[in-house]
Amino acid sequence: MTTAVAQHEKTTQSADAAAIRPFRVHVPEAELIELRRRINNTKWPERETVTDATQGVQLATTQALAGYWGTEYDWRKCEARLNALPQFITEIDGLDIHFIHVRSKHENALPLIVTHGWPGSVVEQLKIIEPLTNPTAHGGSASDAFDVVIPSMPGYGYSGKPSTSGWDPDHIARAWVVLMKRLGYTKFVAQGGDWGAVIVDLMGVQAAPELLGIHTNMPGVFPNDLDKAAFSGAPAPSGLSADERVAYERLQFVYQKGIAYGFQMGLRPQTLYGISDSPVGLAAYFLDHDASSYALISRVFAGESEGLTRDDILDNITITWLTNTALSGARLYWEYWGKGYFNAKGVNIPVAVSVFPDELYPAPQSWAEQAYPKLIHYNKLPKGGHFAAFEQPQLFSEEVRAGFRSLRS
Repeated sequence: MTTAVAQHEKTTQSADAAAIRPFRVHVPEAELIELRRRINNTKWPERETVTDATQGVQLATTQALAGYWGTEYDWRKCEARLNALPQFITEIDGLDIHFIHVRSKHENALPLIVTHGWPGSVVEQLKIIEPLTNPTAHGGSASDAFDVVIPSMPGYGYSGKPSTSGWDPDHIARAWVVLMKRLGYTKFVAQGGDWGAVIVDLMGVQAAPELLGIHTNMPGVFPNDLDKAAFSGAPAPSGLSADERVAYERLQFVYQKGIAYGFQMGLRPQTLYGISDSPVGLAAYFLDHDASSYALISRVFAGESEGLTRDDILDNITITWLTNTALSGARLYWEYWGKGYFNAKGVNIPVAVSVFPDELYPAPQSWAEQAYPKLIHYNKLPKGGHFAAFEQPQLFSEEVRAGFRSLRS
């Protein structure tokens, strides 16, 4: 083979890999029948021996979820919502990346890439697409419009599952820049919560010239010494302001009582065969993310209506079940183990911060200003928690608009 021919074949293969292919979701009915069979044949343990959630996800909540999931829940509604949106697949660094891409009808819309977290999927962001791309129909102005790109993280949902190690948050951060440039965007902004917050922080550290700024609803603001002290269980040091003390004590609670799943996935993700084999096991594991979110979900399955619906919660879990991505998603914790989720990372590009009261910790403005020297927006919201885009889409969308407004010129 001549060098010229070899080079041509290499270029063609590269062009094929960079192609953006349309994507639609279709789950065979047999898979949904099998899912319901497994749910309805769950082997149940006895109930917890306490009257609160200190032993974990309670039997009554899990049985209420399973009762609805195994009889009334309709996956096809979620499938139709996804397929009503422009979805695509493209290959980056040898891995297929699934994403939703909705362009605004308004001129000069600001390109925005939004990253979900764990235990999550693009379902978390579906409610914010319309308010961000079509702000005039949701209390905003045309000048606030965004083109919205929502990728599935590697190993999650309809993206490919990494077959080798190395797809850590730094890698994902670089891949998102490749994705946005491949879509033709020469300037864009990025938003994230949970893992998405870590990824946008790292995008900010990498500071690609195309990235104008980031918005985060779980800002990495803790000084390293305080992050380590909270992890160790040490009492709050003297000299903290009232807001700083609350944030410290909340983070200390997360480390001591609220992040068992993070330790398991960070250290031994492959051991979690049970959540790949049992839908109810997967659901219970996913519900146990943080105390405030679990309390909200428990109320939803007890018949109350606030923020999320039963279908919202089950859409997110069902995507993971149907794509068999429980373990491929879990390995992201292993990839990043010990590198710090909540600490300041050295971001020196413009940053907007939104603080929802039921987040893992309420980030103090003083620490946000230190962590993000180019802080362009800081606001405390009256309600909302860790899954803010999912739970409070209107407030969240207003925050994203306000946060990036100064970067549009």
